[in-house]
This record gives sequence, C-alpha cells and structure tokens, in this order.
Amino acid sequence: MALNSYTLNGATGEQELLQSLVNEQLKMYGVEVYYIPRKYIKTNTVIKEVIESKFDDAYPIEAYVDNYEGYGGQGTLLSKFGIQDVDDLTLIISKERFETYISPLMKGGANVELYTRPKEGDIIYFPLGDRLFEIKYVEHEQPFYQLKKNYVYELRCELFRYEDEVLDTGVKDIDDEIEQIGYIQTLSLIGTSVQATATASHVSSGAVTQIFMTNMGNGYLYQPLIGIGSAPSGGTTASGIGSISTEWINADGSVGGKIASVNITNAGAGYTEPPLITINDPTGYGSGAAATVGISTDQGSIGIFSITNAGSGYTTEPSVTISAPPAGGTQAVGIATINAAGIVTSMYITHSGVGYTDAPTISLSAPSSSGTGGYIFNEVVTGSTSGTTARVKSWNAQTYELEVGIISGGFSPGENIVGGESGATYALRVQDTWDSTNRTSDDGTITTTPFSDNETIELSSDDIIDFTETNPFGMP
Repeated sequence: MALNSYTLNGATGEQELLQSLVNEQLKMYGVEVYYIPRKYIKTNTVIKEVIESKFDDAYPIEAYVDNYEGYGGQGTLLSKFGIQDVDDLTLIISKERFETYISPLMKGGANVELYTRPKEGDIIYFPLGDRLFEIKYVEHEQPFYQLKKNYVYELRCELFRYEDEVLDTGVKDIDDEIEQIGYIQTLSLIGTSVQATATASHVSSGAVTQIFMTNMGNGYLYQPLIGIGSAPSGGTTASGIGSISTEWINADGSVGGKIASVNITNAGAGYTEPPLITINDPTGYGSGAAATVGISTDQGSIGIFSITNAGSGYTTEPSVTISAPPAGGTQAVGIATINAAGIVTSMYITHSGVGYTDAPTISLSAPSSSGTGGYIFNEVVTGSTSGTTARVKSWNAQTYELEVGIISGGFSPGENIVGGESGATYALRVQDTWDSTNRTSDDGTITTTPFSDNETIELSSDDIIDFTETNPFGMP
C-alpha cells in the first residue's frame, strides 16, 4: 500500500485528540455567540423564494472571531441614498460541538430544512457588537482534512438585513434588536372607561343665545378668529369658536374652506341688544364669512361649561344633555370634543337656552367600552372587525399606545384589538397614518413601504433636469 503502515495517520484516537484540542482552543480564545436557525414558514413554489420566515430558537455556542483587526467588508458607506453598514464577520465553530449539541435540538423541529450542519440564511447574534449577522457561506473543508477529517466550520457572515422576519427567541438581548426595525404603526387604544362630568354657570340676562351663519365664505384653511362686540359696562363679553367644513364643493371644484358654524365658548352677560360679530382669517386666504347674534335680554341662560372630570375611553364625541328650563323656556344645547386618547377636552354651547332661573344640570353620555389585559411582545394581534393582523412591537400600559409591525392590512377605528396569546382586548381610538409616499392597490393592500422616498426624489429631480418638453439626454 502507498501509505506507511507503521504510522497512525487517520486513527480515530488521533482525530479525537485533535478535535478536543480544537474545542479547548475555541473555549479559551473564543466568544459565546448565539446560533439562530431560520424556520421557513412560506416559500415561493417556483423559485423557492422565502416569503415568510421566523427565528424563535437561539443556541449558545463558542466561536473564534477570525477578523482580528475588526469587521470585514466595506464598513460604513456614505452615499446619496444615506448611510449603509456593510460589515462582514468570519467565525469559526467546532464541528463536533455543533453536531452533538445543536443538531439534536434542531432535529424534528417544524419548518427546519437542514439540521446536520450550519445553513446559509441562519443568523448569528454577536454579543460584542450587539448585532445580528446572517450566514452567507459555510466553509467546511478548511483546514483541509487533517488526519483525514475536518474539525471546524467557518461561517462567513454579513450584517443581517431585516425584512419583516419574526424574531422571538425569548432572549431579550436578541429580541430587542428588531423592536424598532421595519415599519412600525402606533395604535392609540382606549383604556379603562370613565364617564366625563361637567357643570354650567347661570347668566340672569343679556347672554348670547345663538350665532347664525349668514354667509359661510370661501378659502378658509385655518380656524378663523371670532370677534364679538363688547358687552355694556358691568357685563361680560361673549366669545366663540369657528369650525371649517370640508363637505361643500366650491365653484372652482375645490373642497371645503367654508365656515360651517360658530359655537359659543362664553355666552357673556349684560347685552341689551345683539352685538356685532366678525370672522377673520389670520392667514388672509379666507373671506366672505358673516354671522348674526341672538341674545336673551330679560331671561336666564347658561353662560359657560366647566369640565369637572374629563373621563376616558371615548371612541366618539359624547352627547351632552342639559336639563330643561321651567315651562315656557328654551332648552340649551351643547357639544363636546375628545382627543386621540379618548378624553373630553372641550365643550361648546350651540344654544345657551332661555328661561333658566338657575344653573341647569349637565350630563355627558358614558363611553362605550373598557379594555382589559396587557399585550405581549411579538404576539399576533387581530382586529375584531377588519381581520387585520400584526405583530406587537411594544405596549405602553400607561398611555395605552400599542406599536405593531408586519401588518397584513388596515385596522378600523372602534374595533377591538385582540391579543392572540395574552387575550388582551382594547378598542382602537385612532391610528397613525401612512405618509404620501405610500400607495395602495385595488384590493386595499399596501404595495410600498413608508421608507420609500420615490416621490420626493422624483420631484427634486425635476428641479435639476427638465423632462417636460424633451428628453435631455437626446431624442432617439
């Protein structure tokens, strides 16, 4: 035979000795990383493209960092499209340690395509830099068959590019790497419901009862300034607030810009005749709006609302009920507004009433629902009406704000957001909106992400190169 029969080249004992020395060196000079296998949830049947995948297991293993001078690759690049990290990392792990420790744990796992060796597409958590790296190539023949056997895997990795994968390993240091990555939508939910309360003051006579619009004007873009003539000496000057409507179509085809109504914030007192009212646009765009004022000269009215408890948990503006005056009088009417948190922020008088001898009783309708529970990071939440699903990024139990990602559609205001694992249920008050760079297809699904800046780039390029009349690069 060609080999020397008196040597132990390729003997099992020698191979095991060399493997033990390799393992010892890796434990002495290596760093503990986490090997995180990719689980393939859905792939394209034609070209095997990964449509959906998740990472929910993490196995610690010692690895030697082969890049002794720092990360490899091109480092941090600055281009016209922003800053991009293209760091590479080369790690060496023990073949025996992987096959005897990690492989048995992966064997039989759902959606795992390969468990006998490290696989391209799996990711590594590198604790020294608190970063995730994706395995791009696994080299298993270097060093080349010493004593007729290989002892290590060389993992050539690149910085992980997040593409809406689910990362839920149970290791906080790993999972928090993606808590704020990708498109995140904030849902303002309704917490514990509390009914709002309010009182009203009494005006003996001379209050502004109602403001009548005689001309809604045009071109108003912002809330107008309302001026009401001063009350006589000893009286109280009334005040009001205008609201802009977007329901009317103007003669030029534009929508809105009209003053729909002027509500009373303070009915005033002591007026003996209707005061003048002015409506001014602080920007100068709107004009033409006009109104008249009605007063009660010798009978009592309500003067001003005071919110004693702003309440919470409202999805729509509560109705305001004001007790009626004695027989022969006119019942006052009011409205309330709420903010994004479902709290009553203001109340306005639309008619201050006539014939009140003292302050009436005010009641606001109760909120419709009350939420319970607490959401869990990465659990799937579902809209009870829309059927939209998303993954929880974070939950703030004090402000009732839920941040979600990997959204399948669009949530509907007022529907319950139900946690798949926690069972938490809260009604949706309001959600942040997509910016103008987003587009939706005919079926309502989102076709681009809020990170795209195509529209801005296109508009900016028009200031540099003019394509409107001819091709600046030459006609064919």
